[in-house]
Amino acid sequence: MSMLKLRLALTSICLLTVVSAHGDEQIAMAGATYDSASSLRSVPLKSQVDTLLAQALLSIQQNRLDVALKQIESLIKLHPDFRLAQLIHGDLLMAQIAPLTHFGNSKVSTPAITDLRDEARARLSSYLDRPSVGMIPQQLLQLDASIPTAVVVDTSKSRLFVFKNQNGTLQNVADYYVTIGKNGVEKAREGDNRTPLGVYYVTRKIEGDKLPDLYGNFAFPLNFPNDWDEKLGSFGHGIWLHGTTSETYSRPPKASNGCVVLTNNDLIELGKYITPSVTPVVIADKIKWVPAQSAQASKDEVMAQVEIWRRDWENRNTDEYIKHYAANFTANKIKFSDWADAKRRVMQGKTWIKLKLSHVSVFEYPGQKNMYMVSFEQDYRSNNLDNVMRKRQYWVNQNGIWKIVAENGA
Repeated sequence: MSMLKLRLALTSICLLTVVSAHGDEQIAMAGATYDSASSLRSVPLKSQVDTLLAQALLSIQQNRLDVALKQIESLIKLHPDFRLAQLIHGDLLMAQIAPLTHFGNSKVSTPAITDLRDEARARLSSYLDRPSVGMIPQQLLQLDASIPTAVVVDTSKSRLFVFKNQNGTLQNVADYYVTIGKNGVEKAREGDNRTPLGVYYVTRKIEGDKLPDLYGNFAFPLNFPNDWDEKLGSFGHGIWLHGTTSETYSRPPKASNGCVVLTNNDLIELGKYITPSVTPVVIADKIKWVPAQSAQASKDEVMAQVEIWRRDWENRNTDEYIKHYAANFTANKIKFSDWADAKRRVMQGKTWIKLKLSHVSVFEYPGQKNMYMVSFEQDYRSNNLDNVMRKRQYWVNQNGIWKIVAENGA
């Protein structure tokens, strides 16, 4: 067998799909030194595991099998229980004595081998396809200054990104390989083994000594189902960020019951950025990377509608205030017409209202067309009621007409 065929046998599934997306030139530039002009414009990959793995696969692609073997052995020394690294290591050792024709040296593509191929593809893609410096997810339009960090999961890439909020500017500080639900995304019911798409918040931290080994070192439960999930009838519970069983270093890209799973090492690192009841976790089908100024324009458009809503309420323009809500809006399972009648009765007893909004965050909502979630602190004062509360609104732009389709604290 020629060296070319041997190279393709070792990396066929791992590399060829990435080659088609990135091209030979980009792969050639992504060598061990990673010092191309392109890389200088990209957010660096800080994961030693993903870097060593990708460099080993690229060394194989370049016919440098001895170099690849050393790189994989370095990776195994770090994590002996890393099954993907062990598989590639075995292939490289076998290549020294006999030609290989299949990834994992098996003619039969078992589910386990397929899972490892998928993991290799996801990790290699994260090495080759880095976000550019200064680009942020469209989903994060504004983070209030009181929120130090935000988490965004790109389920299509099996990747979790962490952003620091520095005086209103988002900085991409870390990213990790993750596992999602066995059946993908868009959770609809209990037990469907899907990961929900949406904007959630970490509610608390559960230590590992209170959990089965499946969940790793510890877990961060999310507030699933949120208000929008309940409106859609998407029920279930127990969607967490958690670690990996002690039996293995990592899991395949799609292997959980719906949770977002990290390696235990990565979970420990992620934990440094998590503040329960504060940190938002955006789970998206795909991150839309945009310049910060583009996100600013979208945020301004949403906030203009919120300001009109606030002003109509403060000015006691009852009919105009109610028009901001969609016909299918429900509040605490009360249908729209009954809710609107109740609002009119309350307004009749008001002689004045003062309404201030602060600590505002704005998100483009994943998995929904032209929908945005706005979170804020509402300071409501009137002649017969004073109230301060947190509120989340879900706004939809329907052919240029903005409506609130869901709201908590309504």
